[in-house]
Amino acid sequence: MRANYKMQRLFVPHRLTAGEPVEADPQQAHYLLNVMRMSSGSEVLVFNGQDGEWLARLAEAGKKKAQLVPVAQTRTQPPPPDLLYCFAPLKQGRIDYMVQKAVEMGAGRLQPVITQHTQMSTVGLDRLQANAIEAAEQCGILAIPKVAQVVKLDRLLWEWEPGRRLIFCDESADSNNPTEALKAVSESKIGLLVGPEGGFSDDERRQLKTLPYVTPIPLGPRILRADTAAVAALAVIQATIGDWH
Repeated sequence: MRANYKMQRLFVPHRLTAGEPVEADPQQAHYLLNVMRMSSGSEVLVFNGQDGEWLARLAEAGKKKAQLVPVAQTRTQPPPPDLLYCFAPLKQGRIDYMVQKAVEMGAGRLQPVITQHTQMSTVGLDRLQANAIEAAEQCGILAIPKVAQVVKLDRLLWEWEPGRRLIFCDESADSNNPTEALKAVSESKIGLLVGPEGGFSDDERRQLKTLPYVTPIPLGPRILRADTAAVAALAVIQATIGDWH
């Protein structure tokens, strides 16, 4: 069954079983009761990233509290996407946008990576996870991508999973067309690496190109902002070797 985008969808960090009420968090309760003006018996869709999607009915427990009672499962839980999205952190606002779009485009795991030109020294992982959840709520996604701890690029490459192809956006590539390089990829497991606002350093680019599991791709004739490059790269990967083709 496809998602019903006309109904409010909420992520709840509780197991979902028919007839077993779950507590909405204070922000969700405020939104349902005071913003959406819902009352007892109103229906919403809930999911937890494990038990599929459920139709639930609102049961008020007070002016600031609300319970959601699962009634029936509307969609079973699919396997999580396996696309690993690695990215250099950007400034707040732009990184929020980038994470949300990555989730919408099918990223299954989110890996912040510190490169030589990364401008952000700290990364709010809780905020990134909240953005991932919000994107899933809005787009009908059932699996919630996990945000991993920040790693440096050297460590990411040293610990790279055998059998997973790493694609990185190379602004110095000779060609403007990424599809030829992508069509040569035979692995089913894919990772994407998008650099920071200043791009990869020459040393990083040389290091990446020497690794046998790495495929560099261009992203057209124009220089793209890092957040735009992420969306463009994810789209061309999904269309060429991902779950769109």
